[in-house]
Amino acid sequence: MRKDKKQVIGDDISDEQIKLFLAVEPADATPPSLHKLVKAYRGLRDHDFERFVGFFVEAGYDLDAKDADGNDFIALIQDQRNAEAYIQAVKAARG
Repeated sequence: MRKDKKQVIGDDISDEQIKLFLAVEPADATPPSLHKLVKAYRGLRDHDFERFVGFFVEAGYDLDAKDADGNDFIALIQDQRNAEAYIQAVKAARG
């Protein structure tokens, strides 16, 4: 990591910072909803991701968006070691 970059591990993230993940747009044919979920998954801790999902749903995005191969967010991350808390956040938001 560059010396001028601060590694953020334990600091609280504001709602505004979490909502920035709603603004990311795909550079390819990935559905915007799916792209936003994946970016947030990669960039947020599980408890922050849970907050993100609330904002995501509130903004009207689709938790069930699928890629060209028919994979939704859960299918894309389910084999990853730390994915369970993220999967549970999405399942809870689905109702």
